[in-house]
Amino acid sequence: MFGNSPRIESSQVGVHPRLLDVVRRHHAHPSRAPLHAPTQAQFALWRADCKDDTPGRPLLLDLGCGNGESSLQLGELHPNADVVGVDQSAQRLAKRAAVGYARFENVVLLRAEAATFLRLLAASGVHIDTLYLLYPNPWPKPEHLQRRWHGHPVLPTLLGIARNIVLRTNWQTYADEFTLAAQTCGRTATQSILASDSPVMTPFEAKYLASGHQRHEVCVS
Repeated sequence: MFGNSPRIESSQVGVHPRLLDVVRRHHAHPSRAPLHAPTQAQFALWRADCKDDTPGRPLLLDLGCGNGESSLQLGELHPNADVVGVDQSAQRLAKRAAVGYARFENVVLLRAEAATFLRLLAASGVHIDTLYLLYPNPWPKPEHLQRRWHGHPVLPTLLGIARNIVLRTNWQTYADEFTLAAQTCGRTATQSILASDSPVMTPFEAKYLASGHQRHEVCVS
């Protein structure tokens, strides 16, 4: 039922004790994992598709866009920007991008593996004006720290290509960790709790709000 979303439970209390060690190690040694071949093909398709777009327009990236609702909302809010929504789940994208790629005016939805997509952006010299991380999987088990964005090897790339980042989560620990990780890498990060009347951007966010969860936002500049 809508409004019955359980709160995140974890045996981890507070910021993970290994967070800073992990962040510093990844900052010193950028990821060299093999690139995801299907994502390389999707990236090439997107670059070819947007080659005739007006140059100089802001580029917004909705990473982990789910069914694409948040990406379309961003497109409406920012009509003078180009928006790319990326998700690796064919099931989530099935309604709006059944073949893994779809374009709606100033919004492109595509199926891709996020870390590879970020690395391809960096290698191509493409910068993101604002990168949105809207309710990523919290991976609340302590042993899954490196599956969280701030513990992932691609974090330095993410921070390097995005002028601004907006993270939203319903787990305060995730917000605390992301803020600390960004600051450790030399970025300015501020954290806040969204007011109950703040607009929602994703179906998950609507459910969390209806369930009485606090919605935490981290803004990196």
